[in-house]
Amino acid sequence: MARRPKAPAPSLPTREELMSFIADSPRKVGKREIAKAFGIHGGDRIWLKQALKELEDEGAIDRRHKSVHKAGQLPPVVLADIKRRDQDGELIAEPAEWNADEDGPIPTILVTFPHKPRRDQPTPGVNDRALIRVSPLKGDIHRYTGRVVKIVARQRSQVLGIFQAMPEGGGRIVPVEKKSRDKELLVRPGDENEAQDGDLVSVSLSKPSRFGLPQAKVQERLGSVKSEKAVSLIAIHAHGIPNVFSKEALAEAESAKPVTLAEREDWRKLPLVTIDPPDAKDHDDAVHAVADEDPDNPGGFVVTVAIADVSAYVRPGSALDRDALERGNSVYFPDRVVPMLPERISNDLCSLRPLEDRPALAMRMIVDADGRKKSHGFHRIMMRSAAKLSYQQAQSAIDGRPDDTTGPILEPILKPLWAAYAAVKKARDIREPLFLDLPERKIVLKQDGTVDRVLVPERLEAHKLIEEFMILANVAAAETLEKAGSDLIYRVHDEPSLEKMKSLGEVLASVGLKLSAQGALKAELFNRILRSVENSENQLFINEVVLRSQSQAEYSAENYGHFGLNLRRYAHFTSPIRRYADLIVHRALITALKLGKDGLSPDTKRQQLIEISAGISTAERRAMAAERETIDRLIAHHLADRIGATFDGQISGVTKSGLFVKLHDTGADGFIPAGTIGADYYRFEEGTHSMRGERTGETFRLGDNVKVKLVEAAPVAGALRFELMSEGRYSKKPHGGKGGGKAKRGPDAKKGATRAQSRPGKTRVRTKSRRGGAA
Repeated sequence: MARRPKAPAPSLPTREELMSFIADSPRKVGKREIAKAFGIHGGDRIWLKQALKELEDEGAIDRRHKSVHKAGQLPPVVLADIKRRDQDGELIAEPAEWNADEDGPIPTILVTFPHKPRRDQPTPGVNDRALIRVSPLKGDIHRYTGRVVKIVARQRSQVLGIFQAMPEGGGRIVPVEKKSRDKELLVRPGDENEAQDGDLVSVSLSKPSRFGLPQAKVQERLGSVKSEKAVSLIAIHAHGIPNVFSKEALAEAESAKPVTLAEREDWRKLPLVTIDPPDAKDHDDAVHAVADEDPDNPGGFVVTVAIADVSAYVRPGSALDRDALERGNSVYFPDRVVPMLPERISNDLCSLRPLEDRPALAMRMIVDADGRKKSHGFHRIMMRSAAKLSYQQAQSAIDGRPDDTTGPILEPILKPLWAAYAAVKKARDIREPLFLDLPERKIVLKQDGTVDRVLVPERLEAHKLIEEFMILANVAAAETLEKAGSDLIYRVHDEPSLEKMKSLGEVLASVGLKLSAQGALKAELFNRILRSVENSENQLFINEVVLRSQSQAEYSAENYGHFGLNLRRYAHFTSPIRRYADLIVHRALITALKLGKDGLSPDTKRQQLIEISAGISTAERRAMAAERETIDRLIAHHLADRIGATFDGQISGVTKSGLFVKLHDTGADGFIPAGTIGADYYRFEEGTHSMRGERTGETFRLGDNVKVKLVEAAPVAGALRFELMSEGRYSKKPHGGKGGGKAKRGPDAKKGATRAQSRPGKTRVRTKSRRGGAA
């Protein structure tokens, strides 16, 4: 039971006054805002902290991201899905993310429109997703009115699929979504709209037929996917990723002229270098380091990070700016890139090419011998990169294998960079950010676009050097803007929720590890767990489950810190060519430091940054999903001709429906339906994340290493279905654990069928393959 705070002094707010202030505030508030509003200082802040804790324990308020608002209420701007129309024809929306168990009934939003809408006013419809500015209706905390600020995703009245032509005319549509994979559609002769076999098409559904397949008409041909080189087309169109620039944006890009030295510092003699992947086409960051000659800073360094000055070409309100905001970020596929900016900007005028003059925004930082920052400053400069290096090239030079490019710059440029990194690494190790050791797989394509191989690139010191210098620059940007009193867009990462921590504790307990519940939640806690399983069979598994326990990073105009990096303030500054958030931070710095007239407009309201943050966070999640699905489809293509082959993998998920398995070699994910697991009645046990046989006690648990056989591959959906070839583990108590539901069984399970499968030493039930069985 929470300790009750002492009664407030006459000058302190009552419980009712606190609740009234929180409920009536037009935006989320934190302890700082409450203390300021009621004049709470010094030791009375302890009383305020206890009072808020009591209100939270009672369920009267929600405390999220270090701010509070009345429990069950929506923030002023919410991402919502327009679900339906009411009996009066008004649009009704619901928040896109809402936990009914924690927050109560899902609130509804009555979408309203101004009496005189602007010509550019967004017009929403049912099934649209939109940013909505809301106001609660008096007397009902579950009902709101709201006006649409921006439509994030339009309704999907059409289906995407692959057209399969039939000899007699017409054809069939194989939907690209996994859940719709067994729901083929029929296209009658005359409704093909010139679609060819293997085309990705958009179709509209006809009236449902009482017999046979549902019918559809081809509305648009989107391109052929007969070549794997075009498989990313599916994800681009399925997720509505903008991939064609407006004519106005292209015209602005083509007419742009190189920036001159006017009103810039001339840093062209400073030997900055770019270090990127070998196939990079846009280079937006360059680095330099030198020993500090100040006698008061022995062993210290001067570190410089220069970032392409995109704001010099992409002005607020321009066509280029509108297109960039709509895209939010660049999207990277194995066979193509959908850039945030046209190539004239991203690959030419803004790319920090070697030995060419380029405008940049530079951060110069002084660090001591232990990597602690002493000071920093920002400069608007003209630079000239001394060299373009790949990570492998720079690392090889440091390791004693320089080439013609790195040989001349090894002593004067590369070695000081590595010495400075050794210093800042000390400070990073003391800070102890979350360190997850997860392999990052890369798909290598052949010339014809087919998969050549899947590899795990080596993680080099060169990668870590650039990463750490970029973090230093990002922190410096956030600190500078806060000091100047400027609003900005932060990169934030909340601590894990109590629900996820509870789930993580259960998984760790299943492998004999204990999750400490003492003290404040810090990244250090997870690092201790990860260190305890180094070089063990559970290393990869535990890294995966710790990753799943984390909250998702996002962009926000409100700062609640970055849990994973263990930083109090953090902003994205270093990649304005490919991230809109960085462009906003650049503009804010230019305005705050008076570095030019093309910065963030003084009229920019915090509310606008809130809306932009929500939009680009959604765009980022959209890009991640599209990239992940494309990799799934490419690997499914790659494995489609290996039906019957066996693979080693690890159980990566356990549900009532069956087991998910991740293959070791390729990282491919596949599914084993519960009805095909074995000759027993398997029960899903939620507490231990396992499937347990009721009669035998045979158990398959999250993280177990298994051998599987590939029985089905669906390249269009990116789905694989496996058959389990390994035995499970056995326990003395077949009926233990907290049951989460009974698993499905094969049709012969009740009869005790004993047709043997190829799993050694096991009697297994063979079940018929269900149509569309690959998940």
